[in-house]
Amino acid sequence: MTTAAKPIDWTASDIPNLAGFDAIVTGANSGLGLVTATQLAAHGAHVTLAVRDTERGEFAAESIRTSSPGATVEVSHLDLASLTSVRQFTELWIAAHPAGLNLLINNAGVMAIPRRESADGFEMQLATNHLGHFALTGLLLPALITAGEPERSRVVTVSSQAHRFGRMNFDDLQGERKYRAWGAYGQSKLANLLFTNELNRRLRQADVPVSALAVHPGYAATNLQSAAPRMKGSNRGEKIMGLANRVLAQSAEMGALPTLYAATEPGLPGGLYVGPDGFGEQRGHPTVVGMSAAASNRADASRLWVASEELTGVHYLNG
Repeated sequence: MTTAAKPIDWTASDIPNLAGFDAIVTGANSGLGLVTATQLAAHGAHVTLAVRDTERGEFAAESIRTSSPGATVEVSHLDLASLTSVRQFTELWIAAHPAGLNLLINNAGVMAIPRRESADGFEMQLATNHLGHFALTGLLLPALITAGEPERSRVVTVSSQAHRFGRMNFDDLQGERKYRAWGAYGQSKLANLLFTNELNRRLRQADVPVSALAVHPGYAATNLQSAAPRMKGSNRGEKIMGLANRVLAQSAEMGALPTLYAATEPGLPGGLYVGPDGFGEQRGHPTVVGMSAAASNRADASRLWVASEELTGVHYLNG
């Protein structure tokens, strides 16, 4: 399969008709996730908003129905920092959707927060940004395969430019001996790319009709940036992040375009990394971009896969 030529200044209006598609978007309450869910639903997909706060999820779903009359959306509880929640979500979703899953958008994340542990005792950034999505993807793989013919189903995972300063510390993955908030964030975003590359390799090796792609939004104005200062009780930090969002960042609508492009543009092969086409990949329209050498490290990708299986108890596509 060859890479499709990128239309100049691709926008959400270029999304094809998605009638008959089923999609799951994690973290769809607000920001990039809400924009992604809104546009998928507006173009005909049935979208599940997989969210930790279902009250906020219902509010988001109603906003989608208001902006796109006739859109079909549902809200389901999913806490990616709890493997029990991930398993419960997937069991219920698969039982309710026998036709399978066309699009899984691994969007939810936390950024540079003080050290916290998940319900399973994992460092929270690694748990939410990588391990939860690793488990979710594996448990939903049967549904993705079911819907994967004749057009491949897709798994799109949202990474970040922060992957470039990330390093996989396999001797201290959980940051128990030394924790730096930004270092842990960079590691989790690097893990997103290593996971995507290894997942796509294993999918192709097994001749499974599912493709894995990764994206980053550039610098987009969302509430992600203010979460860490708020957790630290830093009003000053929260104000600085808010000001930066207003002055420097592009809109969430623009930031979601790489995700929407990777999820819906016909003919895209797996393994691509998509981001903005502007200066420094900070803003602009979606295009295929490069990733760091660390993100392309095959040995680290395989090692992370094995570690992720051991930590989550979810095993799939071994080989």
